[in-house]
Amino acid sequence: MKISLVLSGGGARGYIHIGVIEELKAQGYEIASISGTSMGALIGALEACGKLDIYKKWVEELELIDILKFIKPPFKLNGDKIFNKIKELVGEYNIEDLPIKFTAVATDLNKGKEVWFQKGPLWNAVKASAAIPGVFEPVRFHNMLLVDGGVLNLMPVAPVMSDMTDLIIAVNLYGDESKNLNVKYKKETKKKINLLHEMWDKIFEEKEDPTNMSIELMMQVIFRYRRAEYTPDIEIKFPKDTAKWYEFHRALELIEIGRQYTREVLKNEKLKAKSEK
Repeated sequence: MKISLVLSGGGARGYIHIGVIEELKAQGYEIASISGTSMGALIGALEACGKLDIYKKWVEELELIDILKFIKPPFKLNGDKIFNKIKELVGEYNIEDLPIKFTAVATDLNKGKEVWFQKGPLWNAVKASAAIPGVFEPVRFHNMLLVDGGVLNLMPVAPVMSDMTDLIIAVNLYGDESKNLNVKYKKETKKKINLLHEMWDKIFEEKEDPTNMSIELMMQVIFRYRRAEYTPDIEIKFPKDTAKWYEFHRALELIEIGRQYTREVLKNEKLKAKSEK
């Protein structure tokens, strides 16, 4: 079954998208097009160019000292350093040449509107889509001042509405309900997760500030209104308190959360479909 996949923003929660994609493919879904905002654009771009496995291997093997090379308190990220590393890992591409149709969504502050990147240099588009205000520098391009697409559209369903696919599946990392996801980890994975948590908490005592909290709140409110405009066939919701946007040390567990919870959602969808026949 061919699907269009929509990946929301969510900062570090975006690692969940990796597990979602792996489970969708394991269940036999063929991803024919992808639209994403912010971290959703990054993970979607990696899948669209066929290099998600390389990126996943890299993030899973990162030690805390490696993560800290990209972060400076109070959680300022070096965008150039991050995207240079991604280019080093997977190479450079133009969006129109990708084997999977791809759209990265950013926000143009000058005109106050969202921008869809569907051609041109892939990583420039993703960098603009992921330029969280106050965390990354805005991207200047063709008289546009571009920041995170989530400022106006956290889960961009519209770019895939006209695609000739069987289903639109959207992944929402801003779900309201806190769920007990009952995720099971391998013993060695759990050990590494606990160690990373312990070290992270010792280094970063103050993890939020009013600016970042305000930005996230505004994005959530806008999201509530925008998501009513276009409805996917299946929406996989993860509670926003699954992880903080800045908890990039949690890749191992968030990927597994994405995989196992998606398996549960798809199982329920299949049971629902059978009962409706």
